Amino acid sequence: MPNIKSAKKRVKVSATKTLQNRILKGNLKAALKAANAAIADNAADKAEVAKAAFKTIDQSAAKGIIHKNAAARKKSQIASKLNAAKA
Repeated sequence: MPNIKSAKKRVKVSATKTLQNRILKGNLKAALKAANAAIADNAADKAEVAKAAFKTIDQSAAKGIIHKNAAARKKSQIASKLNAAKA
């Protein structure tokens, strides 16, 4: 355990940020899973689910949860699956 006041604060802040990042990562994974499931099942609302997943991906990239190139890659994968399902 740290003895210096600023180090104690860093431990608290780090724990809070870690928890928040875990929550956001979980939301991202859930959105991706929902989008892939909707496309695989050929659901009627697959476009809306994909749009929601795109929004979640963009938010995660903006907050630094994932890299912007990883966000682009994930969006591209969902879009290509969606286009293949439409054709």
